[in-house]
Amino acid sequence: MSPFRSAGDSSRHARRLVRVDRSLPQKVGHPVRTVVVGGGIAGMTAALLLAERGVAVTLLERDERLGGRLSAWPKRLADGSTQMVGHGFHAFFRQYYNWRHVLRRIDPSLSFLRPAEHYPVVSRTWPEEDFGGLPGGPPWSLAALLARSPSLRLREMRDVDGPASVALLRYSRAQTYREFDSMSAAEYLDRLAMPERARALLFDVFAHSFFNHAAEMSAAEMIMQFHFYFLRNPEGLDFDAPEDDYQTAIWAPLSERLQALGADLRTGAGVDRIEPGWTVTLTGGEQITADHVVLATDPASARAVVAASSGLPPRLTSEMATVATTAPYAVSRFWTDRDVAAERAVFSGVAREPLLDSVSLFHRIERGSARWARRTGGAVVELHAYAADSQIDADTAAKEMWSQLAGIWPEAGWLRSVDSDSRVGYDAPAFDVGSDATRPGPVTDADGLLLAGDWVRMPIPCALMERSAASAAVAVNAILRRHGARPVQVFSVPTRGLLAGRRS
Repeated sequence: MSPFRSAGDSSRHARRLVRVDRSLPQKVGHPVRTVVVGGGIAGMTAALLLAERGVAVTLLERDERLGGRLSAWPKRLADGSTQMVGHGFHAFFRQYYNWRHVLRRIDPSLSFLRPAEHYPVVSRTWPEEDFGGLPGGPPWSLAALLARSPSLRLREMRDVDGPASVALLRYSRAQTYREFDSMSAAEYLDRLAMPERARALLFDVFAHSFFNHAAEMSAAEMIMQFHFYFLRNPEGLDFDAPEDDYQTAIWAPLSERLQALGADLRTGAGVDRIEPGWTVTLTGGEQITADHVVLATDPASARAVVAASSGLPPRLTSEMATVATTAPYAVSRFWTDRDVAAERAVFSGVAREPLLDSVSLFHRIERGSARWARRTGGAVVELHAYAADSQIDADTAAKEMWSQLAGIWPEAGWLRSVDSDSRVGYDAPAFDVGSDATRPGPVTDADGLLLAGDWVRMPIPCALMERSAASAAVAVNAILRRHGARPVQVFSVPTRGLLAGRRS
């Protein structure tokens, strides 16, 4: 039986945050040129939204492929076939309203996204626990989680710190960050005093999913993300996944649409520096002039470009110097000689293993992997470590994660790898304790320079792919307003917690 059903449409739950003056023209009425640096979600979102509004766009991507951490590329296996690989599995959660709004440009019904039926967290210590399929709409989703979760039994929750737990339900942008940004997520969880099983299966797995170690991550950031994913969206933890690799399903059709709008899309085009005016200098010396620049790269690349640029405001320079990259993540994909048990979910979180954080079964998601599995009788299994040791190497990570998989799925011990692809990534943003105070937002004090990405400070609750898309939409609106054009809509889950006061 297929692990997917129809994706449906969850956009009706989105909060619209921008008051759109429909008396304004939809398109910019005079020549405006913008350079977008970076071809991931943030860069593509910015480029598309601007090109649709009549802005001349040049999109520059340093790598030979688009997508950033969502990119995919071909690998030739030992059996002579070519398979697509990438940086790891991504869950397209239903409350990713802004990112889904972009994806509707290539598929208005989002039919290429197929919902995952289950979202289990597995452990060799405790029975598997499934966090998928919760009823939509808080507080009922929270009540259902408390009622059915064996890790949240009321008799075991008596020692939970009440004031600390209430902070999860009282989220507000100003108050939460004022009170908790100076505290680590680990310290907050210690103060919360959750039962060991609840902390391991829920909070520890959750914190690691954002590539940050709990001991270093801001408690405010974790509370915000808990608000965004668990407590305040009507979609719960349900998510979808593309039915084919990211290049085929997303980047190729988005590129075609962008180029059809007249944009100049260049890959293999690194940027060394930018100067007010604006002049963008590419690696090799070519220069491009523009009215605006949207810097939408990974955090380390954005920091390096700003550091190499002259004439930028001191405040922006100092803020960007604090933008950091977090722990590396490791991804290992194995093509095996046989399948895992039929009841295994497409995606599983993993609790309390030294390195392994999740398992994805790509032969039950993507068409290309499914064809390979049908032909060979094997499986395509991908293992992820979200926050690895800084000295980890790809081969060691692959061996350790494979060994740990056999500890939680006994049948994995009988699998033989016929090919593999392993890599370590260093491009995820850090949300360190106290970092919110200096984190720059999309609109900078350098007139005409905007920022976008999953590392940018945002006024609304959002994370990962959605933070990239939402920050790009905010940056685009700054440009459109500057030129008298109608802004694009920005969407959000409710911005305050269930128990937050109206003045929060």
